[in-house]
Amino acid sequence: MRDRSVRSGTRTRRGFLALAGTGALGATAGCLDLGGVRNAITGGSGGREEYTVGMIQSESGSLAAFGRRNERGLRNALTAINAVGIGEGSDPLVVELENDDSTVAGGVDAAERLVSQVEVPLLVGSIGSGVTQAIHEDVVAESDVVQVSQHSTSAALSELSALNRTAPSGTALGAALANLVADGDYESVAVTAIENGYGDSLSAVFKSAYGGEIAYEGTHPQGGESFVDELEAMRSSGADAWLFVTYGSEFATMVTEAYERGYHTEVDYFGAESTLAESVLANTPEGSQESLVGVTQSAPVEQESYQRFSDEFRSIWGQDPSVWAAYSYDAVTLAAIAIEAAESFTGPAISDVVREVTRPEGETVFSFEEAKRVLQDGGTAADVNYEGVSGPLDLDENGDPQGFYQVFEVEDHQYEFTDFITG
Repeated sequence: MRDRSVRSGTRTRRGFLALAGTGALGATAGCLDLGGVRNAITGGSGGREEYTVGMIQSESGSLAAFGRRNERGLRNALTAINAVGIGEGSDPLVVELENDDSTVAGGVDAAERLVSQVEVPLLVGSIGSGVTQAIHEDVVAESDVVQVSQHSTSAALSELSALNRTAPSGTALGAALANLVADGDYESVAVTAIENGYGDSLSAVFKSAYGGEIAYEGTHPQGGESFVDELEAMRSSGADAWLFVTYGSEFATMVTEAYERGYHTEVDYFGAESTLAESVLANTPEGSQESLVGVTQSAPVEQESYQRFSDEFRSIWGQDPSVWAAYSYDAVTLAAIAIEAAESFTGPAISDVVREVTRPEGETVFSFEEAKRVLQDGGTAADVNYEGVSGPLDLDENGDPQGFYQVFEVEDHQYEFTDFITG
């Protein structure tokens, strides 16, 4: 690596993460604060330089369940990265972490602090597609900062050519949902979509791909306390299939209200990935969603790198990782590899290489340590092909990776996973 300027910046309200270790991920679990991130955590940088980037998560609000799962992927990635360190000095990667409260205003406010005050050259964020889009258009596009979303799936984000993401576009997911409903031979379907970029985009993809009758198309507000009016409108449409394009907390309320009125006995439910969450099961009556079938993003579970990640994750957290934790892990690892490969620690220099290090023409690597070895041996960004734990990234001209998907359903108030789909 060549000369670069390192900024540590002003600490923001969420503090920072710099988990450093001395060995393999499993051996450094003692560096992890298992109670959640609320305070500054360091692994003891010993006075070395720091490479500080920003990250925006949803720690509260409608997407908090995803934020918590993502944060664990972040922690695992930082532990693995800082066991090796960046550059010849093996310096730590530091992540300034901010909460967007699952809102556009919160995300833009957090991004402005990270870009203007901390002066990060790279920003990971966010979860909600509408939040990610607003951050990019209102903050990032006016700067030299590189943005990598760890979660957002809206097909509309492909139109933001400078945006990168490790979660795949929802185009294939929307088409898969359309195929699921069509295969059920229903007379018609009623669709309700949450009023934001995620809902608008995925429902539009579904509508375009679905060849049957759509008897009802409606929207519902994010954060609403009751959706009885929307449910009654869906029922009045006469549709025998209902598609929910929404978030977990809103879906839990809808399912409960439909159950209380007996609507669940009259129709079959369909949903996308955001209706799939343990918090939904915990906050809905048993039997309320036994007809639910959906499609969610999936990791390549047979891939060795994912199995290794899953084993390490389970050893630390005591549970299997979600694909969202894998996307977060890959976003942070991709950031570290791009920093290692860049000519300088600046947004333009990182932008030059962030997609290049995912190209299949390079040597396939599955970790930051392997990528650093290639680069330290004289390789360039073109010599590295980071295949993430969530699958091959190979970011295209829109900054999008390939996607893997899986069908899920609810049986006995538990999730069951069946067929795989490749996007």
